[in-house]
Amino acid sequence: MNGTILVRDARLPQPDGSLSEPVDLHVARGRIAAVTRADAPGIVERAAVDQYGVFRSDVEQSDGILDAQGRVAMPGFVDAHTHAEAAVFEPDVQLAMLRQGITTVVAGQDGVSFAPTDRTAYEWASAYFAAVNGSHPTFAGGSVGDLLTTYHRTVPVNVAYLVPHGTLRYRVLGAAQRPASDEEIAAMVGLLERALDDGACGFSTGLEYVPAAYADERELIALAKVAAARGLPHVSHMRGYEDRGVGAFEELMRIARVSDVATHVSHLHGPAHDLLEQVRAARAAGHDVTYDSYPYLRGCSILSMVALPTWLPLADPAATVDALRDPAVTKRLGDHFAGLTDLWPRITFASVPGMEWAEGMTLPDVASRLGRSAPDTVVEILTTTALRASCVFAQPPTNSPESVRTLAGYEGHLAGSDAIYWGGQPHPRGWGAFARFLDEHVRSGSWSWWDAAEHLSARAARRFALADRGELVPGAIADIALVDPGQVRDEATYETPRTPASGIEDVLVGGVPVLAGGVLTGATPGHAVRPPPA
Repeated sequence: MNGTILVRDARLPQPDGSLSEPVDLHVARGRIAAVTRADAPGIVERAAVDQYGVFRSDVEQSDGILDAQGRVAMPGFVDAHTHAEAAVFEPDVQLAMLRQGITTVVAGQDGVSFAPTDRTAYEWASAYFAAVNGSHPTFAGGSVGDLLTTYHRTVPVNVAYLVPHGTLRYRVLGAAQRPASDEEIAAMVGLLERALDDGACGFSTGLEYVPAAYADERELIALAKVAAARGLPHVSHMRGYEDRGVGAFEELMRIARVSDVATHVSHLHGPAHDLLEQVRAARAAGHDVTYDSYPYLRGCSILSMVALPTWLPLADPAATVDALRDPAVTKRLGDHFAGLTDLWPRITFASVPGMEWAEGMTLPDVASRLGRSAPDTVVEILTTTALRASCVFAQPPTNSPESVRTLAGYEGHLAGSDAIYWGGQPHPRGWGAFARFLDEHVRSGSWSWWDAAEHLSARAARRFALADRGELVPGAIADIALVDPGQVRDEATYETPRTPASGIEDVLVGGVPVLAGGVLTGATPGHAVRPPPA
């Protein structure tokens, strides 16, 4: 085998919004060697010959020909926000990604993940986010470099990783419900520096989760300065969304003004006019601000974050379970729960270990079956599962279909699924978000195919310093998805969330076919993607 493949008769997105005439993509050594007219005879352009030794006459001896049959060749999509650090090893998740054209995922989100950890911190992160991140099949704690090694040629897609602030904080402070001292901040800074040296592409905060919820701006600014010095972003699940989004965004801008860090907001949703006014003002003031979003009106998270106050010791699940069994705590929770009456009907359970019968049911329906009130049902589920329950929840009226479409149309937007793959009834966004973006925006005419490549691939490649990705030009890494414009759509629903998307049946990662005819090939060319050295 000479390491070459020809993707024949494809069409490429053009900056003017059109599609090119049919072209051939010549792939060698994992990169695009040349792009030629599909009917061009003879040798490909000289630069490609000199660099890759690829000749038109070599096609007959190549590793293969992939006939695009006029489909649109898109740069492999980059999921800017996903909880796939363990799920990426699951074949059904691999299929879900590739059937949407996703070839690279950015993990380590919301400030909680597997590294850098000692044994205690790893066990905490695995337990606290069990319903979100699942369980890694081979990693049991260690450095970011150790974790990234687990993705080298073991999976069909590439994995980039953010350093999770909550995990750093737990490793230094444990479950402490207080601001960090100067010495503790210095320890977190040292851990972050080493993690970025290991190849992380930024750092993430989850300010509605614990223990990050206890961090003050002094702590966050110190860490943001470390990322800023490397030219890498601070990626944040803000302290609030919807009616709290404006104030939460301003906190991020205060951090950015002092640290000069680039800021990326996770899964932005809420009143688009107010939020975009802030984003535009920040960018006009010279701040490097972007955000991701998913095209749905329901979210998904752990039940403890959605339903419990942070005055409980949530960073210590065992202590929280004990507290929830204390009548004095239960009485105090009454006032908190009284303010959530509008939330209860909007909750549907996604993962309830030991009570799987409740998965897919609404909270009122589960409460009725148990003969309990909604608050008592929440407490029972959290104590029974040791806080390892998750739920899908409808967002409040401050969000709307118009807001979702408006946020997705802005130049600072890039796509992220926020996929959580665990549980009997997960959110369908892990199986359909990128296909839904294509269906709703390209087929409707609000995006051109060039726009789609920007939103779904190129902007994330730039944001996270994923070199040589995001466009299909000579020298680029050959992550390629072939899209049938008339067939691409999401098929997953809230009732049947694990249904793969339609319209993308052939995908290359690093020039290797990983999806052929809609089926996994079994090839595992994926690896950890690290930013280039500073």
